[in-house]
This record gives sequence, C-alpha cells and structure tokens, in this order.
Amino acid sequence: MANRLQGKVVVVTGAAQGIGFGCARLIASEGAAVVLGDIQTDRGEQAAESIRKEGGKALFRRADVTSESQCAGLMDVAIQNFAKLDGLVNNAGWFPRATLESTTTELWDTVLNVNLRSAFYCCKFAVPHMRKQQSGSIVNMGSINGIQGLPNLVAYAAAKGGMLSLTRTLAGALAADRIRVNYVIPGWVFTEGEIALQKTQGLSEQELLKLGEKLALGRQQTCLDAAYAVVYLLSDESSQVTASILNVDAGSSTLPIPPDRYPG
Repeated sequence: MANRLQGKVVVVTGAAQGIGFGCARLIASEGAAVVLGDIQTDRGEQAAESIRKEGGKALFRRADVTSESQCAGLMDVAIQNFAKLDGLVNNAGWFPRATLESTTTELWDTVLNVNLRSAFYCCKFAVPHMRKQQSGSIVNMGSINGIQGLPNLVAYAAAKGGMLSLTRTLAGALAADRIRVNYVIPGWVFTEGEIALQKTQGLSEQELLKLGEKLALGRQQTCLDAAYAVVYLLSDESSQVTASILNVDAGSSTLPIPPDRYPG
C-alpha cells in the first residue's frame, strides 16, 4: 500500500538519526512532505538530503526543542513551505542512565525538558494549524519506561510517563477538532545513541544482538518497526484511533514474564 500519506505535511523532531530519521524517511516514501527538526545541523542536513535523493520531499530546520520559540519556528517552516500541517511526531529524546540518588537537579530538569517539555511546546504550536483545517494526527514517541521505569532511568521514566498523560489529555481535549493523539512504545531499538551508551556499559553491538534474541519475538526492534507504526497513526487508516498506546516492543510491556521463564 503506497502513498498512504500522499499530500500530507508532517514535522518530525529528533529526525537527524535513529528512530526519528527512520520515521521521516518512511513518511516521505509514503508521499508526505516532511520537515526534519534536530539540534544536529550537519546530520540533519544530510538526512534531509538523503530523503530528497530518494525522491521524497524533505526540509531540515535546526531546532533546540527545549526552546519554545524554536519549536514554534519549526511549525512555521512547515506552513511557510507547504501551507499546512497534518502531522507531528514528537520523537526527540535523551535517555542518560542515573539512579534516584545519582540524579541531580540539573539532569532531572534537562531530561524532562528534552523528552516532555519539547512535546508540550510542539503540540502547542502545531495544534492551531491543525484546528484550522479540522484534522491532524500527533504521534508521541513513548517508552515502556513510561509505564514501568528501570531503576537507572528515573528521570527518563518520569518524562515518558508524563508524555503518556499528555497524550491522553490532549486526545480528549482535541477530539472535537478531529485531531488525534497517540503514544507509540517502540521497544528496544539499537539506535546510534543506544549502541554508544551501551558501549560505555561494556556491551558490544554483537552482545546487544544476542540479548535481543532473548526477547519474546526473537530479536530487538528496529527503527523501521517504529516507523511503520507511526505511518499507520498518521494515515487515514487510523482515523478512529486516538488516546491509544501502540506497542511495538515484542510484548515487553504486556508480557511481564519472559517466555523462557514461564513455569511448567
């Protein structure tokens, strides 16, 4: 099923690499014009250019999503270049490890600003454009940690839990405007950032892949797995889907006991 997003305009944050780039690339391949927002200028420009070389419509705008004015500017780029805004993917994120005792006030504030306040800002400035056309879809990239966090992801879990609450609140508040808001749990994706972070913990990429094989469906999740879910939620196929949690995590958030540990 090609061109499921034909004619739509979508903004994706944190789109220079990883899940964000995977989403932007698939969104463009389905016919949408995509605005990539990221703080990494060189990577972001390269990401947009690679999409254009594949025949897609893509623009890059440098944006620090912890800045209210820069989030507003990101939405303005979509309007100025494509005259409307149909979709927003709040993907920008940062997930440093820290236990309760080792989480400083500065770290707490930064993690919540990057992961949660950014989504609030982007929604704040995207919604008025969507409301004018009485349609739109917002996809918030969540995490299993938004439901049950790990001991060394205290701030990140709080931020993703807040994003889940924001998703449900806005879904109800914006339903009359025909704006849908949903939450995706992408699972354990070995992005560039995750691989680099795990290396600092002494795990190689090969060791990570071995750990991925122990998940319920036999492998770790990929950027494309998440992107497929995002495209569905942006498309008209999901016109009656809002306030939902779409799990793309091999059951990790719904299968509390790994299959190899089942009794009997």
